[in-house]
Amino acid sequence: MESQAQILVSSGNLTADMDFLIDIGFRLDNIFPDDSLEVAVMSGHGINIRLDKNSELPPVTINILSDNPAQFPNGKTEFLAPNGTQFIVLPKLYEVVMPQTQHTFEVRQLRDNDPWIIGRAGMLYRDLIPNRLGGSIMASHIRIPNGGPVPDMVHYHTIGFQLIFCYRGWVKLVYEDQGEPFILEAGDCVTQPPEIRHRVLEASDNLEVIEIGVPAVHMTTIDHDMELPTREYHPDREFKGQRFCHHKVSEAKWTPWKIGGFEYRDTGINSATKGIASVQVVRVINPNAEPQSVSHKADILFTFVMQGSLYLSVDEHTPKLLNKGDAFVIPPKLKYEITGVSDDLELLEVSLSGN
Repeated sequence: MESQAQILVSSGNLTADMDFLIDIGFRLDNIFPDDSLEVAVMSGHGINIRLDKNSELPPVTINILSDNPAQFPNGKTEFLAPNGTQFIVLPKLYEVVMPQTQHTFEVRQLRDNDPWIIGRAGMLYRDLIPNRLGGSIMASHIRIPNGGPVPDMVHYHTIGFQLIFCYRGWVKLVYEDQGEPFILEAGDCVTQPPEIRHRVLEASDNLEVIEIGVPAVHMTTIDHDMELPTREYHPDREFKGQRFCHHKVSEAKWTPWKIGGFEYRDTGINSATKGIASVQVVRVINPNAEPQSVSHKADILFTFVMQGSLYLSVDEHTPKLLNKGDAFVIPPKLKYEITGVSDDLELLEVSLSGN
């Protein structure tokens, strides 16, 4: 017989509390003892509540997840029971909320010695945009110092856009409908379309990845039923309008960049996301090229220094020397120059939108 769990709730007036719960969609399952009513068990909305006259627990708050809030009396979304229990009606399905970007010029340098925070599956996270531009983007530098199997589970993200760029080492991944597990090498990247099931299987020692998530706050859900890899192989399948994209540095083609003296490899993510984002890897080919003052019209332009060094000059700001591991965000229409570049400079640039 399958086990059940109950939420124990104190009740000074069982009749009043039972009537209240019935009004908001619960049903009465058990009452006892008959000659001196002390306990009532009620079920509804996927939970069991045990009303106990002899309990002295403080009032609790219970969230009811519903696709149809109109089913509740007077369309209300908050209720207070006679015993003080608060019920709050929330959407059953998590929805992505895209906040308006709060544009600021941001520079984050590795030498600032920001703490590495332990996150999901024991991975270490360093925040590359601490203010997150008002919640519109999260950029993380992630490390796994000791390689081997990763204690991850099949999961998915309810998100607008997500990038995983392998910066150092390698990581073994598997994705829904994308075939057998594969190795993401240093310089490779994938875009994880919204709600595609996936799992991190194994990592090299000293793995480092750059992860971009839009918006900054998003839901990760464990899928307890799906097994990966899936039997089906559908590389062109769309997930919420986006395709899975696996860019390999070994197959990259380099072309002149928007700034003279540089070239870039496009990752194909602009096409896979239908213009939501563009991801380019940039390297210098002529460190002595004449500097150019440029600006952009994207909502967000994020850049991570993967190798080498440069001076970043931005209108009304003191020029900054940036080295590998540093990151910066340039607001739209703000003019900037990249000067004093080392001959090994390499950048990761993420633009949203991609066009």
